[in-house]
Amino acid sequence: MTQEKYMKVALAQAKKAYEQNEVPIGAVLVIDGKIVARGYNSRNKSHDATAHAEVNAIRKACKKLGDWRLENSTLYVTLEPCPMCFGACLNARVDKVVYGAKETGSQTPNVLNGVNHKMEVVGGVLQDECADLLKSYFKSKRT
Repeated sequence: MTQEKYMKVALAQAKKAYEQNEVPIGAVLVIDGKIVARGYNSRNKSHDATAHAEVNAIRKACKKLGDWRLENSTLYVTLEPCPMCFGACLNARVDKVVYGAKETGSQTPNVLNGVNHKMEVVGGVLQDECADLLKSYFKSKRT
């Protein structure tokens, strides 16, 4: 699969969040070309401030693989991760994060400085589709 195909799977997860009145962010964790875990925002439903799409996907992958180390993995997420989620990726030893829409006020370079694990970050994959879903969600909240 290409980056765009994995991001489309993450977008499908984001749409699940949207349907559940959650901020529509989705994530997919891939190892060796296979989807290991999927996740979407579920903070409202779970009453858990840490239930971001990325953290949910990481938790599922760790449980499925029986290890907290997700080496040789790539996480595809529809919105640039927040500092907490980047921290979770670093701690889980995710090798690469690919995101769609850029977060307003991004702190990515600052979050990744001074850490032992190095992680590649690629942004802008299906950026418009990812951003449009978020815009649609927030527009519906304002009307």
